[in-house]
Amino acid sequence: MGVWGKVIGGVTGFLTGGPLGAVMGAALGHAADANAGGGQGLPPGAASLAAMLGSKEQLFAIGVVVLSAKLAKCDGPVKREEIDAFKRMFRIPPENLTEVGRLFDSARDSSDGFRPFADRMGVAFADNKAMLEDVLAALFHIARADGPLTKAEVAFLQEVQVAFGVDAPGWERARDGRNPGAAPPPPSGPDPYAVLGVPKGAPDEEVRLAWRKLMRENHPDSLASRGVPPDFVKRATDKVAEINAAWDRIKHERKL
Repeated sequence: MGVWGKVIGGVTGFLTGGPLGAVMGAALGHAADANAGGGQGLPPGAASLAAMLGSKEQLFAIGVVVLSAKLAKCDGPVKREEIDAFKRMFRIPPENLTEVGRLFDSARDSSDGFRPFADRMGVAFADNKAMLEDVLAALFHIARADGPLTKAEVAFLQEVQVAFGVDAPGWERARDGRNPGAAPPPPSGPDPYAVLGVPKGAPDEEVRLAWRKLMRENHPDSLASRGVPPDFVKRATDKVAEINAAWDRIKHERKL
């Protein structure tokens, strides 16, 4: 079962009174009980509750829903283009669209902040900056779905960057890179030095070390063993191909 099936299974349990679903519903202030009559907002400590009582996959799923919803709303009413971009970036299965949509709406309408969720994700996946950078890149894509970036969106994304602990080169790659999940670029694609996060004049050994570091961080087997959701493990396979292609181009240029 994929990450969305797992977290939505909990929410479905909430609808029928199941305890796991109650935890997940509370974490997002999800007022779905037909007899409860509603209830809006994220309760105090919701991010902590999700982190303590849910798995890393559940924290990831809740976190990306909250961040995407809050980002879409930060510069005005949420647009259909932003919602469609969210579905594409995080590959929401058709069978889960209704339930994920309810979570998205709950997070969007809540008056509570997004920062606790970004902070929790930054801590939980501190050993996997590549995945956090990938999430940031997806958020950039959502922000641009309805037009050029606004000041409010840039400020929001900068807060996420700080919470995730993504460095300046990572911010630039997320801002300027190709869309997450896209096919690896052809040899004439992105600057290979930008892909590896090093300046063009960097010594050979520095470039080699950058390549090795990125390979360790993005290796699919390593990511799977650290609790990264399956969709991002698949994405990492494409990223590894891009990293290797960049290193091959540099080796050819430098005759290494």
